[in-house]
Amino acid sequence: MPVRSVHVESPKSEIQQPNYFSLKQNSLHMKNILIYLSLKDNVDGKKHGDFYPFDGPDGTLAHAFAPSSGIGGDAHFDEDETFTFRYVLFLVAAHEFGHSLGLSHSNDPGALMAPVYSYKNPDTFVLPQDDVRGIQSLKLFKNLSIIPEDPIPPGPTAPPTPDACDSSLVLDAVATLRGEIFSMSFFRFFWRIHPQSNTPEQTLIANFWPDAPDSVDAAYESEQSDRVFLFKGRQVWAFSGYDLVRDYPKSISSFGLPKDIKKVDAALNDPETGKTLFFVDSNYYSYDETTKAMDSGFPKRVDKTFSGMTRKVTAALQNRGYTYLYSGPYMYEFSSRTGQMLRLLRNSYFLPCNNY
Repeated sequence: MPVRSVHVESPKSEIQQPNYFSLKQNSLHMKNILIYLSLKDNVDGKKHGDFYPFDGPDGTLAHAFAPSSGIGGDAHFDEDETFTFRYVLFLVAAHEFGHSLGLSHSNDPGALMAPVYSYKNPDTFVLPQDDVRGIQSLKLFKNLSIIPEDPIPPGPTAPPTPDACDSSLVLDAVATLRGEIFSMSFFRFFWRIHPQSNTPEQTLIANFWPDAPDSVDAAYESEQSDRVFLFKGRQVWAFSGYDLVRDYPKSISSFGLPKDIKKVDAALNDPETGKTLFFVDSNYYSYDETTKAMDSGFPKRVDKTFSGMTRKVTAALQNRGYTYLYSGPYMYEFSSRTGQMLRLLRNSYFLPCNNY
């Protein structure tokens, strides 16, 4: 059901409330943060008295005003939105209350204060570090101490948003998708590298594939089936475009991998041969995309085919006739024809840092 328009106002007078935190300022003055609800006062549902009318379903979900007198601190929600799984009211409200407290939009795509809505599970949500730093930097809070009636111990800390300029960056998976290179790293994030652009686009995995797992062990694109496969633990997800393929996720043993294998470390597809290689520890398996069966004679040791590759493979990619095996912050370039190692490169070779 659509949620009625919620208008969060700054109090105009002292109102006693049963549950609130007291903010103590300079040990002298007590102030209360009070939130109460009111319905809008017009018929058409879009104009609501602040000269910023809403636009109906989708588009603008809500807006809020920075702290000041009058309308400052107020937050308004579009009642034409259906706040369910698609738009979680908790996430939208938390974002708008950030504005009410004085936070502006963040350029960190993983932040709550990022300008574009992205789904996060409210049951497991942890405030990202960028938002924590932002709220702690506000002048309002620098001289304040929160004094709850029953002190609450610090909660878990969200992982930072990965940075392409981090020289120690480790990529969990790399794959192509219709000509674009997708580099996946850390919890929830990946970069898209367009052939026509040298600027990586960072976003949340859930924004692109809402039904995908939060993090990924391996990934590859099958041109034969026009699907992208994402691996996590003992399961694999298949996507056609943005949509999860019916009957997925499945066990990784559905490819013919031994049932005692707990995870796939990396995967790469060779569109010329129709073979997909699955890397597991120091070995790899070969899967035939046409016959949907494992090739005989496998597993084989990685270093027997890719000469000199003695480190564990954490991601893999084939691009323009070359095979790239990732290990830690480095990638090893091999000739796809001979298996000879050609170059040792940094992960930034396909994922450039643009903070210059």
